[in-house]
Amino acid sequence: MEFELKWLAWEITRRCNLKCVHCRSSSELEAQGHPDFPIEEGFRVLDDIASCSSPVVVLSGGEPLLRKDVFELATYGTNKGLRMCLATNGTLVTQEICDKIKEAGIKMVSLSLDGASAAIHDNFRNVAGAFDGTLNAAKLFKKNDIQFLINSSFTKRNQDEIPKIAKLAKELGATAWYMFMIVPTGRGEDIMEELISMEDYEALLEWHYEMEKKEHDMLVRPTCAPSYYRVVLQKMKESGDDFKRRTLKFSTGGSKGCLAGQLIALLDVDGNVLPCSYFPKPAGNVREQSFKEIWDTSELFKDMRNWKGYKGRCGACEYVSVCGGCRARAYAVHGDYMAEEPFCSHVPRGYKAETEKE
Repeated sequence: MEFELKWLAWEITRRCNLKCVHCRSSSELEAQGHPDFPIEEGFRVLDDIASCSSPVVVLSGGEPLLRKDVFELATYGTNKGLRMCLATNGTLVTQEICDKIKEAGIKMVSLSLDGASAAIHDNFRNVAGAFDGTLNAAKLFKKNDIQFLINSSFTKRNQDEIPKIAKLAKELGATAWYMFMIVPTGRGEDIMEELISMEDYEALLEWHYEMEKKEHDMLVRPTCAPSYYRVVLQKMKESGDDFKRRTLKFSTGGSKGCLAGQLIALLDVDGNVLPCSYFPKPAGNVREQSFKEIWDTSELFKDMRNWKGYKGRCGACEYVSVCGGCRARAYAVHGDYMAEEPFCSHVPRGYKAETEKE
């Protein structure tokens, strides 16, 4: 199997006007040791990426709109033939911002929405008015024919909101809605006790499967939840559904649930290349190596792509080729990114844990 970069999230700043409880980079309004890189370095990085691949590049943060040159970066990437996108919390979006998004050739914007009401969303984002700002951004995008998707992150404090947020995302006119299952990293490590339980995690994936079968106007997808692809196959077996047709629909880029270091990566503000947005261990740094060299030769990425090297239940699982387990969650909980997915309840056929074997 060939591993070609398809999607790159680029943290162009750590600065942010919100203080979200789950923030992977623990962003603050001031950079605090992680300054924004110069625009010239940004251009060089885009040249580097474009020379080896043509991925979707998502300008992210922090809050990317706090960089005054964000649209210069977007325009440069667009002119290099890259599909440029933007990930914002929405609170800084104005008509002027919408005009610049269109001028820069940005193809898609993602918004964050973690509650169907101001009380829930603002609590999650730790700033009053965040909910109204996100809804205002969605309305402006709709008015200006700018395609947008909505990302929603969940812990115990807002998991009951999931169906309500899915409904609201559709009402707002989102192209897609992604249900993110929190991976504890950055500020998220402070809310470990709030992680959705294994039992609820499985139930939510089953809920999503039934919801997705009925949803035809908006793309919906669980994110950071590779077990979903195992659930899909199990449900299709139970119902006798058309395997090939449905599997193609549910597939993400032709690979499997966890795509970290296989089809996707994160580039942080310091130049580190990481497997995904929730995986804190770098594979290399673009200030020291070319992106292509890191992508092709990093031992970390080679490990991530070695499904046969996965341990525990993941290593023995009959669904490893479509799921793979969340490597970031394994690293956060076990301290070993090759360990089994800690939030998956599935026991592979004939599997016995090492303790049982002894």
